[in-house]
Amino acid sequence: MAAIPLLALLLAAAMGLPPPATAGALRPVLMLMRPQLENRLAQLCLDTASGGRSDLARTLEDPCRKLAGPTSRCLVEETDASGRSLEVMGDVMASRFGPASEQVVKRCLERLFGLPANSLRPVPLQELGRRFAAAGGAMPAQTSGGRP
Repeated sequence: MAAIPLLALLLAAAMGLPPPATAGALRPVLMLMRPQLENRLAQLCLDTASGGRSDLARTLEDPCRKLAGPTSRCLVEETDASGRSLEVMGDVMASRFGPASEQVVKRCLERLFGLPANSLRPVPLQELGRRFAAAGGAMPAQTSGGRP
């Protein structure tokens, strides 16, 4: 399931920032945006994983769609829980990536990999992407302190 966090990292490239919102206040709006987010994640997965090869893209279509679901749910849940939904939504709408968006992506990576909360906070997201790519798409296993 290493591709789920890859999708979260890919989404980071498309996100962006305005003032904090109370956690939960924008959940209905976030839920309305989730299908579009899921479609975008599935397409990013296909584009990235297939390398432009249509035969490979056809094979990866179902796995990418299946990975996009949990990833989009995580991103919506973590955006809602962050209390910075307005910032993240502004980032998404402006196609930029700000501190609130980075926080959400890192929280999803921690959650999806079962890492301790805030363990990725000090690591720049670009560095995480480089490490992920260098590891061939697999992050090192966490031996203790992980969360589901």
